[in-house]
Amino acid sequence: MPVCGGLTVLRRITFKKSGLYWGELCSIDAVIFQVMVVHPSGTTLRRSFMKPILSAAAAALTVAIAASFAAPSPDAPAPATAVAAPARMEATLFKNVRILKSAGGELSAVCHVLVRGNRIEKISDQPIPLENPDKILAIDGTGKTLMPGLIDNHVHLFMAANSQAELMHPLATFEKLEAKAVEEAGRILMRGFTSVRDVGGPVFGIKRLIDSGKAPGPRIYPSGAMISQTSGHGDFRTPQDRSRRFGGTMTAGELMGVGFIADGRDEVLTATRENLRAGACQIKVMAGGGAASAYDPLDVTQYTLDEMKAAVEAADDWGTYVTVHAYTPKAVRRSIEAGVKCIEHGQLLDEDSMRLLAEHDVWLSLQTLEEAPATAPPDTRAKKHTVVQGTDNAFKWARKHHVKIAWGTDLMFIPAQMKNQNTDIPKLLQWFTSGEALKMVTHDNAALLALSGPRNPYPGKLGVVEEGALADLILVQGNPVAVLNLVADPDKNFLVIMKDGVIHKDQLK
Repeated sequence: MPVCGGLTVLRRITFKKSGLYWGELCSIDAVIFQVMVVHPSGTTLRRSFMKPILSAAAAALTVAIAASFAAPSPDAPAPATAVAAPARMEATLFKNVRILKSAGGELSAVCHVLVRGNRIEKISDQPIPLENPDKILAIDGTGKTLMPGLIDNHVHLFMAANSQAELMHPLATFEKLEAKAVEEAGRILMRGFTSVRDVGGPVFGIKRLIDSGKAPGPRIYPSGAMISQTSGHGDFRTPQDRSRRFGGTMTAGELMGVGFIADGRDEVLTATRENLRAGACQIKVMAGGGAASAYDPLDVTQYTLDEMKAAVEAADDWGTYVTVHAYTPKAVRRSIEAGVKCIEHGQLLDEDSMRLLAEHDVWLSLQTLEEAPATAPPDTRAKKHTVVQGTDNAFKWARKHHVKIAWGTDLMFIPAQMKNQNTDIPKLLQWFTSGEALKMVTHDNAALLALSGPRNPYPGKLGVVEEGALADLILVQGNPVAVLNLVADPDKNFLVIMKDGVIHKDQLK
């Protein structure tokens, strides 16, 4: 059979649409196909989709998908000219507000805050004189609190915005899945989350859209593809998918950039460097078993010390760090020995291992996770239950031993649950005061973001309301230090949301 880019051609179709196109349906592996379309200009476009289809439908599907290149999908991200950027005045003045002093988790006396450009220019307990008051947006914050934007340090934007059924649908395309993630990014910002650390998934394109002003959304600190060993927490192959070392090919998740399956020091180095090349701020490695993955019990430890060190060394050469998925003492202790700077989860740690985190100045990124849904497989439900049961001890021991704690949500595959980003914050009251919880989801989370050093894409201070800091701000109706539940209802209680000096929501107009 003819080949297209080294791939076996299943069908070829030629048709007329604003010029002569021809398309080929190419087999990549047992679960991935690709359509290649050639424009008269010679431009080659490709689109991948998952799961085999019936041979009789191949030609029709090739025409349908190839034709979609000629007309953009209605679900695709809008072009730059279709998105109106929020209006920007010369400056914004918040008057008569009380500031959340996030480093201490307490409120200031009534004061005034002037934002110019994307920075907080001046804070004063006296009225701030203005040279051109007609060019300044003045917002009266009497009885309200001005606080830093919220930060979620454990997000998987691409997987959170799409269900597993959507990700595995036979006609799923990366463009449509990405478009849903772009929409969810806008909703995340409207919940008051002005920054997120994405710890696995293909979000580099989404980040570029947001940073260029073509779509609303939070600052994204991407990790790129999650790095997993064969049979690890990031190995989501079907039972029929063989390893590349034994006659298999790259899987759907690898082709989309969800994860890399990498074994041995050389492959781990390559996977790490690929992510750094793409723009990763930090590197995510799977160091132990997980609840949502089929092949790895919770108790297993993943990656040898040498493999783990390979990722750490490559990240360190780029001035950044490795964070790992790990629950158990063995997985965490090996990660610490390898030089990892942050542990994601850790709900199954013993107290000695928690003490070790503090001694080595390693961050613990914790979540207030919920039980798996009743529709999940029995094994997944059992593993998730074990993790949930360990959450109380993890928070208690981390606080007792003064471990540096970050907070995140880790919501995946159920898009409707993303609204729980905000309602997860008051759950922290089981272990912390309101002020401590607010400090964690702003000031402390920002300190972890800054660990990316020169790979930080947003130079400047986040998580605080201080002169010179980046202007990521929320004007809250009421006092969240007294009533933390105010942050659980952003639609009602977040009156103004500003990111990078630009107002994205203003209910006081």
